[in-house]
Amino acid sequence: MSVNDSTIVAARISPLSSGTVLAALGVLSFSFSFPATQWALDGFGPWSATGVRGVLAAAIAVIALIATGAPLPARGDWRTLAVVAAGCAIGFPLLTTFALQTSSTAHSAVVIGLLPMATATISALRTGRRPSKAFWAAASIGAATVIAFTISQNHGQPTIADLYLFGALLVCAAGYAEGGRLSARMPGWQVIAWGVVLAAPVNLAVCAVALPYEPVRLTAEAMVGMAYIAGISQFGGFVVWYRGMGLIGVVRASQLQLAQPLLTLVWAVILLGEHLSATVLVTAVIVLGCIVVTQRARAA
Repeated sequence: MSVNDSTIVAARISPLSSGTVLAALGVLSFSFSFPATQWALDGFGPWSATGVRGVLAAAIAVIALIATGAPLPARGDWRTLAVVAAGCAIGFPLLTTFALQTSSTAHSAVVIGLLPMATATISALRTGRRPSKAFWAAASIGAATVIAFTISQNHGQPTIADLYLFGALLVCAAGYAEGGRLSARMPGWQVIAWGVVLAAPVNLAVCAVALPYEPVRLTAEAMVGMAYIAGISQFGGFVVWYRGMGLIGVVRASQLQLAQPLLTLVWAVILLGEHLSATVLVTAVIVLGCIVVTQRARAA
């Protein structure tokens, strides 16, 4: 192989490799979201926690947009950004925060197990592209394994929180799919930045109504939790996540989320003291195997 051929091959591989790394960093960032939300709930009510995190994230986004001189999105992109705002900056944070009031972090991780399949399905329907059979088989096995594992941690008993989680799953998958598509032609950080800015009026209204009625206790855990879900879960994590999806595609990137519930369960044990079954090791091996298959499978 000549030097020129090697350069061409490297150029083709590099975006895929860097995209996978960035998407994986996004998954790692999001895996701390549920434990951090639990900490935030130590000092904030559910409505207040959602509104405050959204307002703080919007403030960070505005500073970043102004500092970099980012242009306004094209007229046709605002509808997509509205889906990102509704799903990722309002719906998912609010619904999962309500769920975490009555559910453990381990049980709430069920929603993360379903996100890859939901995101890939919505993306396939929106773009008309159909991943290969091997891709869907591995993704289905991985999702089923994660769901079975996380449900088994709670003895298979459904809770009222499941309704919140199911709603959060749908709106977040839509936000991921639409944001990932837009990231192919707009910097990923700008996608989430404009998304949280677009959601800011709603979150400001939530704060104005909720803060006078929900008591606030500024404990150390609450402050750390709020800082994380506002700065990372609501903004920073999305920067690398959307960039990764823009490079390797929504469907492939979404399958990296199969590892997210297991990471969340590990953090639940380390940070929150929740009990974790030894079967996590077997589940981890199966899920990691599925991730390898989905990353190698070509889209049809």
